[in-house]
This record gives sequence, C-alpha cells and structure tokens, in this order.
Amino acid sequence: MPSIARKNLFEDLPRFLVAQAGIMFAVSLIAIQTGIFKGVIRSTALLVEDSEADIWVASQDMETLEMTLHMPYKRLAEAQQVEGVQRAEPLIVKGTLWRDAGGQINHVRVFGFDPNSELFAPGTIVAGRLSELKNPYTVFVDEASMDSLSVEWLGDVVDVGAFAAKVVGFTQDTQSIVASPYIFASLENANAFVTTRPTEQPARFEEQEIPEPLTEDDEITYVLIEAAPGQDLQKLKLKLEEALPYTRAYTQAEMAQKNRTYWQERTGIGFVLSLGAAVGVVVGMVVVGQILYASVSDRIKEFGTLKAMGATDWLVYGVIIEQALWMAVLGYLPGMALCLGIRSWALASQGLLILITPTSAATVFGITVLMCVSSAIFAIQKINRVDPAIVFKA
Repeated sequence: MPSIARKNLFEDLPRFLVAQAGIMFAVSLIAIQTGIFKGVIRSTALLVEDSEADIWVASQDMETLEMTLHMPYKRLAEAQQVEGVQRAEPLIVKGTLWRDAGGQINHVRVFGFDPNSELFAPGTIVAGRLSELKNPYTVFVDEASMDSLSVEWLGDVVDVGAFAAKVVGFTQDTQSIVASPYIFASLENANAFVTTRPTEQPARFEEQEIPEPLTEDDEITYVLIEAAPGQDLQKLKLKLEEALPYTRAYTQAEMAQKNRTYWQERTGIGFVLSLGAAVGVVVGMVVVGQILYASVSDRIKEFGTLKAMGATDWLVYGVIIEQALWMAVLGYLPGMALCLGIRSWALASQGLLILITPTSAATVFGITVLMCVSSAIFAIQKINRVDPAIVFKA
C-alpha cells in the first residue's frame, strides 16, 4: 500500500506543490510566531540571568526590571551591614532622552553600575574596555540598538539627558526586545544623565564639569547582593526586607521569572503571537484537507475497486493517512529550513531573537503531523460513503 499512497501523492505534481506550499506557510508561521514569543520573553531577563548576584533588592512596587520605583543610595550601606551579606553593589535603571549627531531623539534606558562590578555585567563586550566608563560622560551601547540610535563608531559624540556623551564601547546580548534601547554608564555618569532635564543645547563635551559622586539621598534602583558562603538565600531575603524599608528581595531565578511572567501574562504579546500561530494551523488544515479530499474524489473508483476486492476500511484509511504523513514531512523540512534562514537574517539585521530550540522544532513537527492527519479525516469521510458496486457502473 505505500506505493499507492506515493503514487497518488506525486501523480498530480502541481496539486502536490500547492499542498506543500500551504504546509510550509503553516510551519513557518507557527515556528516563527512561537520563536518570537520565546525570544521576547527570554530577552526580558537577559541582564538578570547574566548577573552574578544571588539576590536582587528592589522597591516593593517593582513590576519589571525597567518598571519600578527607586530607593535612596543609603540603602546600599544598610544592606552591607546585614548579617550574611558578603558584597553589595548598587544599580541604577532609569530612562532619559538620547539625541544623535543628526538631532534625532530617542528614549533610552540607562544602566548605571560600578565599572569594577563583580555582580553586574553589561552583556558580552565586543568593542572597548569597561574601564573607559570611569571617564566622565562615557557610555556603552548594545549592538542591537546601533541603528536606532544612529551610532556607527567608537568615539561618536551624542547627547544623553542634558550632557554630551562619548560612545566608548559596544556590547551585545543585553537588549530586551520590548524595551527602549539600553545604554551603560558608570554610577556617577548615569546619575548625571537621568537627574537633569534635557536641553536643546548641551555644553561641549570637553567643557563639561566632572559628575559628582552619589550622596546618600541620590536614588538608585537595585541593590545587588552576593551572599556569604553557606547562607540560606530565603532566610537572607527576609533579613534584607526587614532591614531595608519598603523593599522586596528576590533570588536571581525569582527576579528573572517575575520579568517573564509580567510580559507573558499582563501584556497582549502572548495572545497576538499565539493567534498568528493558530491562523497558520487553520490555513494548513484547510489546504491539506482540500488536497486530500480532491485526491480521493478523483480516484473514487480505484478505492471502490479495493473495497470490492475485499480490502478492509482500515487498509484504505492507511493509504490516505500515509499520504497525509508524506505531506507533513515534505512540507515541514523546507518550512523549517526557511524559518532558520529567517532567524539568522532577523538576528543579524534587526537584532531580533527568534528562539527555535530542538524541543520547539520537534513540537512544531508534531503539530504539523497532527494537522495533516486531522485533515485526512475529511477525505476518510468520503471513503466511508463509497459503494464497492461503483466499479461496475458505467
């Protein structure tokens, strides 16, 4: 019977190619939509997962990494005094305006940290040295944001907040797809950028005064904690929350999950991308169902002959299901190859991560097989009504 299934499938090549195009469309839509969703959710916690902090201390009103209230700088010293804390470091996360050399403005998210930090890392450095951030009014930019921020070379001078700033390095694997472009600076530089109102005519880069060190009343966003060896993190969290008013403490895993949960459950991203994937499944089922139904209708006498010769219903059903399986495999392989090509292009040209893992690829294949076999049911219904006597009719 396998030869019958393949003969039916490849005999009408134009019809077969139409069916495969429909399946490729469905596979591509499902894989790309789910890949974008996974990539978006993963990108929201990249900086958290790349940090070496055991615990993140945040405002009690924190929703995501970028959406939170702030705390006074003195919380850093208070955290350092808590028993079980081996090291504490501050982190500033605030937004301000960016103006490129051409005068175009953009909103950016400034991450201020100690360039000698042991707990916070601004991704993978691809150009420049972190030590250069110690110089006044210098910044690192994520490569994914270079186009949107109109940055091309090290040494480009732009305006950040009310100050002229020099780009001294590039990093990668930090940018959240759903957030404003990220830039990185020292604590003093970041504090200057975000606490002064942008002006139409900032001072020349060389004429600016050196930014002042933070005082205990200046605002920071997070305190990153390294626990002493052997500490129970859950107990240390409670100590920190008790010692630092109006704060909540999260382990690294809890902080990353809180970011993902917000974007997954409290925004429409998951619904929109899931809807696109569902459309792909429906389109694929309709195309495959129509092709199989037409194939059975064109060969109704051949199937009647098989029944007249004593073939069981399940034997005949097997021919149709095998056709559906061949269509699933031959549509999935080029469809997934197309998705991998689109993924590489999107990452290289747009900085968009489409996350396609072996598990997700296997899941898409399972959905494709289920889609094609389910579509075969329409054709099987046609076979159920075949009268073997049809072969004797004129």
